[in-house]
Amino acid sequence: MKKTIGVLALQGAVSEHLAAIQKTGAEAIPVKHSDQLGALDGLILPGGESTTMLRFINHYDFAEPLRSFHQAGKGIFGTCAGMVLAARETDSGEKSLGLIDAKVVRNGFGRQKESFEASLTIQGISGGPFQAVFIRAPYLEQLGSNIEVLAKVEEKVVAARQEKVLVTAFHPELTDDLRLLEYFIHECV
Repeated sequence: MKKTIGVLALQGAVSEHLAAIQKTGAEAIPVKHSDQLGALDGLILPGGESTTMLRFINHYDFAEPLRSFHQAGKGIFGTCAGMVLAARETDSGEKSLGLIDAKVVRNGFGRQKESFEASLTIQGISGGPFQAVFIRAPYLEQLGSNIEVLAKVEEKVVAARQEKVLVTAFHPELTDDLRLLEYFIHECV
């Protein structure tokens, strides 16, 4: 059965995620209203600007529907700013959606000019290293005991999973490598 994956379309790398989802053979839907969540098998919280995204989530009353989607056991994949949204809290003490039991450090590797690419070995992803694009990337710390670390850079957690929630500090949608998205669709959705 073809799975339906939504991309939260309030701000950020929406079109890139939609195109990548379509390449996997799944149906891709931009999600602009919380009533669309019920039709989805999984949801991507895209990269973008996390403060702006949180503001939109609160303004458009998305926070509780997103938490309900998570509590219903649906898969969620947060990339970069999406990792910030999924975390329990940020390094500034701001509360996020609390979908994973971890604290996130925003811009953990520096600002825009410190953006970089790295070849990562990601637990659960076969076929060799994954070329990851980091742009103002966060990382996770103070992880709960039920978080599975999938990849690190400089001993900083940049990919993790807690049950059906997958998060990355990098942007898999900016590469042609679909392995991580396919992992999400097959293992978390």
